[in-house]
Amino acid sequence: MRVTSSRRGASTPRRRTARSALVEQTGIGELYLDGLLRAQLRLALAVLGLVAVTLLGLPLLFAVLPVTREWHVGPLPFPWVVLGVLLYPAMMAAAAVYSRQAERTERRFADIVGQER
Repeated sequence: MRVTSSRRGASTPRRRTARSALVEQTGIGELYLDGLLRAQLRLALAVLGLVAVTLLGLPLLFAVLPVTREWHVGPLPFPWVVLGVLLYPAMMAAAAVYSRQAERTERRFADIVGQER
């Protein structure tokens, strides 16, 4: 077989960057966006699960082990100290961890999208 003509006028296929795939809402762009949304959802559910286990577990602990209701930390009963004092810093720590991880996920996504391939 012999080639008699080359297609000089044919254009080369254009390579899409991740950023243009997102802007143009292509299938690849939707995959990138779905990945970001899944990562954020996983993080939110993990933090929510931890908070729910803590909030539901403490009253359960006090109900299952009645001796914990009799403990005192200084003049205050132990459940009051846990629910009134220790719980708030724990929730603030959970919020800080969530915020830091969400920002890290978004930075990774921005790095991937910002790369020119």
